Amino acid sequence: MKTILLIEDDVAIRENTAELLELAGYAVLTAENGQLGVAQALATPPDLVVCDIMMPVLDGYGVLQIFNQHAQLAGVPFVFLTAKTERLDLRRGMALGADDYLTKPFDKAELLGAIAGRLNRFQHLKPAYDATAQGLGEFLDDARAVGHLSSLSADRKGHLVRKKQDVYLEGDEPTRAYFVQAGRVKTVKTTAGGKELITGLYGPGEFFGYLPLLGHTAHPDSAVAVDDAELVYIPKDDFTQLLLRNPEVGQQFIRLLAGRVSEREAQLLAMAYSSIRRRVADTLLRLHAQAGPDGHIQLSRDDLAALVGTAPESLIRTLSEFKADGLVELTPKNVRVLEPEKLRRARW
Repeated sequence: MKTILLIEDDVAIRENTAELLELAGYAVLTAENGQLGVAQALATPPDLVVCDIMMPVLDGYGVLQIFNQHAQLAGVPFVFLTAKTERLDLRRGMALGADDYLTKPFDKAELLGAIAGRLNRFQHLKPAYDATAQGLGEFLDDARAVGHLSSLSADRKGHLVRKKQDVYLEGDEPTRAYFVQAGRVKTVKTTAGGKELITGLYGPGEFFGYLPLLGHTAHPDSAVAVDDAELVYIPKDDFTQLLLRNPEVGQQFIRLLAGRVSEREAQLLAMAYSSIRRRVADTLLRLHAQAGPDGHIQLSRDDLAALVGTAPESLIRTLSEFKADGLVELTPKNVRVLEPEKLRRARW
């Protein structure tokens, strides 16, 4: 059930409108002035706001300005309900980001239609988009059309990054999010002693470099192309608009971007508590699931050791044990898992 916040100082209008909305199947929160309305919204964020303009304590314009300044409220659909009909007032409301503007006395069907239209404006967005360049394009096209994001970048051409070329360095200020169209990119953390730890490995259809944009921090690691790679850049301003201007669009984007978070947590826990044998096996099984039809894991021994979080000598020794048991096949440049189920049982 969608929640509507109704901010209206006229008792009769507030009660009658609340009753109408409840009969239409909405949960309704009410407030008699703008200040109380903002407090109500911060306590229980609504799905949409219907707000009078001329009110005591804090008028409707002030309410909308405060909404725009709060990350948890920015982008909530906002419908002004007012007796003011001057064009200047309408323009001011729209300039602040109001989604609709109805004048009193309003037609009940008009109000319900405006609310339904605003709540449904993201409904044609797919529940999920393919993790491909085409899926990315579809998502951004829908976000542009549905969210009225006219400045969303239309430049989605791939940018070639050569093997071993840096994409960004640890400590750099983030300027964009990245989508891998072809090839692979690793993110790397270097310890004070000069030891390299691979914090992520990203292939076609995956995003990286977005967490610093969410946290407004510098990049905590470096990104380097493992192979010749083709990347699509999503500028910071576009990324911010997607997340903040429209919560529904932002939620879709977050679903696309968040797949690696739980994997990163599991990796850190494994490095802290698991044996080298289990860490190597788990890493091989994860890479095996991502490998191509031939099953070859194409990573140098140094990169594989950095991904596991161990010394190359320890990795090579463990791989040799797995090879002796018939679980993997080794070549100078590749590893291939022969018996994934047996390898899973051999982790202990």
